[in-house]
Amino acid sequence: MMRQNMNKVAQIKVDESTKLFPYVFGLKSSCGNCSKRWKPKLIYLLLFSLISSCFVFAPQLLYFPYPSSLFLIDSSIIEIENRVSETDIESPKTSQNDESISCDRNGYRSDICFMKGDIRTHSPSSIFLYTSNDLTDHVLQETIKPYTRKWETSIMDTIGELKLMTKDVKVSGDKHKCEVNHDVPALLFSTGGYTGNLYHEFNDGLIPLYITSKRFNKKVVFVIADYHRWWEMKYGDVLSQLSDYPLIDFNKDKRTHCFKEAIVGLRIHGELTVDPSQMQDATTTINEFRNVLDRAYRPRINRLDRQEEQRFHARVAKRRKAHRPKLALFSRTGSRGITNEALMVKMAQRIGFEVEVLRPDRTTELAKIYRAVNSSNVMVGVHGAAMTHFLFMKPGGVFIQIIPLGTDWAAETYYGEPAKKLGLDYIGYKILSRESSLYGKYDKNDPILRDPNSITRKGWQFTKGIYLNDQKVMLDLHRFKKVLVDVYAKSIS
Repeated sequence: MMRQNMNKVAQIKVDESTKLFPYVFGLKSSCGNCSKRWKPKLIYLLLFSLISSCFVFAPQLLYFPYPSSLFLIDSSIIEIENRVSETDIESPKTSQNDESISCDRNGYRSDICFMKGDIRTHSPSSIFLYTSNDLTDHVLQETIKPYTRKWETSIMDTIGELKLMTKDVKVSGDKHKCEVNHDVPALLFSTGGYTGNLYHEFNDGLIPLYITSKRFNKKVVFVIADYHRWWEMKYGDVLSQLSDYPLIDFNKDKRTHCFKEAIVGLRIHGELTVDPSQMQDATTTINEFRNVLDRAYRPRINRLDRQEEQRFHARVAKRRKAHRPKLALFSRTGSRGITNEALMVKMAQRIGFEVEVLRPDRTTELAKIYRAVNSSNVMVGVHGAAMTHFLFMKPGGVFIQIIPLGTDWAAETYYGEPAKKLGLDYIGYKILSRESSLYGKYDKNDPILRDPNSITRKGWQFTKGIYLNDQKVMLDLHRFKKVLVDVYAKSIS
């Protein structure tokens, strides 16, 4: 009896439900045409429920926390593993009102920091980011030495350290008021360290400067720590191709310069090279940097050509130049000099080359060296900083590097491989032990002559002391002639 009563109660509840929600349960009601409309209405009800749920749960489903500072990719990882463009690294998706200081310290060769907001210089050691952001409850401070030989402790000790820090304008007030306002970003770097050595001026300075500043399309101000007036005079033509604005001597210019964006430090890709995979357009190579040099020096070269044509009949000069391929020889005195250089020059002339011997020093106008090398079919020299001038050659030219004992790795790494990337026909002429001045100083079975690698592995001081500072070259002219004859045949073909 009780079970029958329970069944009746349950049936009553079902009946009441079907009355309240007849379209949901798909049952007929007293409405004559309701049975025809229940299916579309059920679909509408389900669709409405789904949309409502999306509004409720969307914030939880779609939210991804965004880091408060930039996370930059290690340049060494870029080179070895994934190739990431400059845009991904240096152009974070932030709003115009963001105020930030962030640094990438993962690179083996250099650190680089980024600042955005109300940026004010404070010579000679600080750059302030004035902020009124209520979320800033503590002072941010970073330190950096903006030079691209981070791993060399001895030379980095000579580079001044810069402090990048925030200042809360509500706490500190509006100190360091702007005296010079800039509407383009600042790029701050050092010309200290090894500046004064041609290789380092290009490898550690000009090429990294090109890499880092290219994306600004000359709309950037160079702020220079450890500034040298002679450096600006020497490379002014090149700098004018990278920036439309006057340089700022950070250490001596005591005025407060104000920027909305700043980069402190330079990107570097390797030895005298530009890695396209790390550039913004993924196509820029070392050849584009060489084109910058050509644009920089072309006006001066044209003036020099006109002056020469005024002194000599133009037709005769052109005929002379077209008749013989040109060989530019960089002459060294002291260590790693060629002791029989005069005989080598005469031999090259007899083969058919027009030879120009170059002996540049710090006072030599760089445009004149560029003109000489750029117009040459062949460049020859003993391993050393002067070999950096291969950057002045036209792609397709021949670069012959004479490699003294104990310098194989450095010659190939610093000049051989980069020359190939520029598109030059590179020839490494490794001298034999009998072509070295060390042959007369040591027994022929001495490891210094027989196994230079065993000596260089002991450290840089051994390499420098024995093979760089205490060695000259006396070419085996019969052996070297074979190289020049082959090169001459290619030059006239």
